[in-house]
Amino acid sequence: MFAQTRARSSINVRKSVTNDENSAVPTKPGNTKLPLGAKTHKNIPQVNPGGLKAKLVSKNEGLGRRRHALGDVSNVAPQVNAGVKKLGKPAVSKVKTEIKSTGLRVKKRTVATAPVAKAVEEPKEVQEMEIDQPEIKQDWDDLDAEDEYDPLMVSEYVQEIFEYLKEIEPQFIPNPNYMEMQKGLAWKMRAILVDWLIEVHEKFRLLPETLFLGINLIDRFLSLRVVSLNKLQLVGITAMLIASKYEEIFAPSIENFIYMADGGYSEDEVKKAERYMLQVIEWNMSYPNPLNFLRRVSKADSYDAQTRTIAKYLMEVALMDHRLLHCPPSLTAASAIYLARLMLKRGSWDANLTHYSGYSEEQMEECCKLILDYLSKPTKYQSLYNKYNQEKYLQVSKFVQHWVAKNTKSN
Repeated sequence: MFAQTRARSSINVRKSVTNDENSAVPTKPGNTKLPLGAKTHKNIPQVNPGGLKAKLVSKNEGLGRRRHALGDVSNVAPQVNAGVKKLGKPAVSKVKTEIKSTGLRVKKRTVATAPVAKAVEEPKEVQEMEIDQPEIKQDWDDLDAEDEYDPLMVSEYVQEIFEYLKEIEPQFIPNPNYMEMQKGLAWKMRAILVDWLIEVHEKFRLLPETLFLGINLIDRFLSLRVVSLNKLQLVGITAMLIASKYEEIFAPSIENFIYMADGGYSEDEVKKAERYMLQVIEWNMSYPNPLNFLRRVSKADSYDAQTRTIAKYLMEVALMDHRLLHCPPSLTAASAIYLARLMLKRGSWDANLTHYSGYSEEQMEECCKLILDYLSKPTKYQSLYNKYNQEKYLQVSKFVQHWVAKNTKSN
């Protein structure tokens, strides 16, 4: 009897549990009274979790691992559909899962993918229109082409370099009439100073560029400042000192220049004069040296040694004559080599020489006449003549003197 009572009580307990589970599903919404402490699930029917999960996996196979809300956060990137219809708009994959047994619909899940860029199309070849242009005949030879593989000749930039040098030439041309403002000086005194500096230059065995730069510094300084006669030699040695420092590897010392001036000035006077001269010329030392232009035009003359030596002598003659102050360095160099070729009977002034010098015969006529006029007069200053009468200079001064005397008499 006790066993029967226990069995009945267990049956009643099971029924009550079944009724409690069924009571969670209301027959009419709004009229259902839940037990105290029960949770509200907004009328969602209870579904077997295990069965639902299995069906979802079977339906969503191939979409990747499912992600439970607030439960499974990982670094696994969801797989994305490969198809992209338009550039810039993400592709959307829609998942619709229906569970027939319960009538439950799983909400749509959208997976955004990064936009897939279009394949870059290769640019189409643009057909350039060919315009027939008249061919310009070049009457000179490209002599720089043979120096293409010589880095010291800078054949790629040589044309632009010399165009720039010609462009800045006017900046360094002194006032050809500056002696009018020098009350205590005369052109004759300048010629004596230049002749003495040529001797000093030869004694120190300095570069030719140093002499041309030094004389240019003197003329530019005298164009801007008035100098007394007793300071003229100081201006000369100061200019040569500055030029030596600019051009030479080993420049003579101040003491050497003072010795050449017979100790007429102190070291402090030379230093003050050096600073003052540099301030007056505004530290501008970029003088287009005529020797640079001589080397350029010598290329068209096959670098003939005798022609170049005579041309150097004639360029130094131009330093002595104040009437040639207005001539730019490029014109002086072209006129010198023109006269040298004329004296040696090297032929006419052809297209190559015109191109590489930058001057025609008509443009050089005035400068050539002034040089010949100076040479036709008796030699007053012997330093320049004696310098180029040495064997190392092929005694060209004597040759030029004979040629000028012969042709002057014949004309």
